[in-house]
Amino acid sequence: MSKVFGHQCQHYRIRFGKSERPNGAYIYTEDLEQRIIPYIDTDRIWVTYNMMDVRFHHAIVIVHNNLGADRYTWLHKCDDLILVCGVPETCDIMKVYGETLYLPLSVNVAEIEKHRKPKTKKVCYAGRRTKMEFSEVDLSHVPHLYGMEHDRFLDNLAEYEEVYAVGIAAIEAKVLGCKVLPFDRRFPDPDRWQVMDNSEAIPILQQKLDEIERRLNE
Repeated sequence: MSKVFGHQCQHYRIRFGKSERPNGAYIYTEDLEQRIIPYIDTDRIWVTYNMMDVRFHHAIVIVHNNLGADRYTWLHKCDDLILVCGVPETCDIMKVYGETLYLPLSVNVAEIEKHRKPKTKKVCYAGRRTKMEFSEVDLSHVPHLYGMEHDRFLDNLAEYEEVYAVGIAAIEAKVLGCKVLPFDRRFPDPDRWQVMDNSEAIPILQQKLDEIERRLNE
């Protein structure tokens, strides 16, 4: 398998230590590193989080900051990149740095389903507080789920009938049988977050990478 610059590398541990909270990007990156990347055939380096101060050549970079390229200006120092984006619109933003492809967000469905339980609560918000700045809904009156160990997060989330969420949290909520409510003006349609298992993402990613490599080698 190609070298992966991610959660297990020294650069990540030095930068974040034990302070990194298990947000959607963190959980998705763990799934990528454990359940998707090992099954992809490529000779490129993988960069699964925002390295910022490191220069890479011939790499695949996972882009987590959807609809915003401001945190990725360091990529101008790199070359021969393929950028994997979890939102189609992000591909257009990130193409200034290299080749881009859209890979729908995916989760470990079987593990999440283990946390299903009867609904005993009405509505909550699930996600980072920083995402509230994009909210068109007053979320001050609902419980806020964030900053807890992932299993505990899923146990809590499973109790709610309705959830304000986007991205990985929205997909996890759907697996748990919750109704996802819109709040983020950037993503007004909750139906864009479709349930996909990590295993289903593997052939999609492989095919798109192969198509890019063939085009680059023509």
